[in-house]
Amino acid sequence: MTGFSAEMKHGTDNRERGSGTVLAAGLALVVTMAMALLLLLAQSAVMASRAAAAADLAALAGADALRGITDGEPCTLAAEVAARHAASVLSCSEGEGHTLEVHTELTERTILGSATGHARAGPPP
Repeated sequence: MTGFSAEMKHGTDNRERGSGTVLAAGLALVVTMAMALLLLLAQSAVMASRAAAAADLAALAGADALRGITDGEPCTLAAEVAARHAASVLSCSEGEGHTLEVHTELTERTILGSATGHARAGPPP
């Protein structure tokens, strides 16, 4: 009887053999996918910040030209500043009280799409 019970025990072990490897591989896949998602989200946050900074700088430069502090056409100057920061101006419009509103988009795109920024600049109220 001892030989038979040892065979049964050994047979049970064979069916479960390797299940830990499959579990570890599945866990590694889940962790890898979570890290990839976090990296994509972090990249999107950085790109959004860069687009906002380009819009801010472009709007400030354009508003200075609008007020006569610097030379040049406000929207042209805003486009030049945005281009120096790897962005293009989607729209540029003059508002009330010598304000300038600028929408930018980064020329570099990610898997999740393009990053855009929006800023308004002008004299203090």
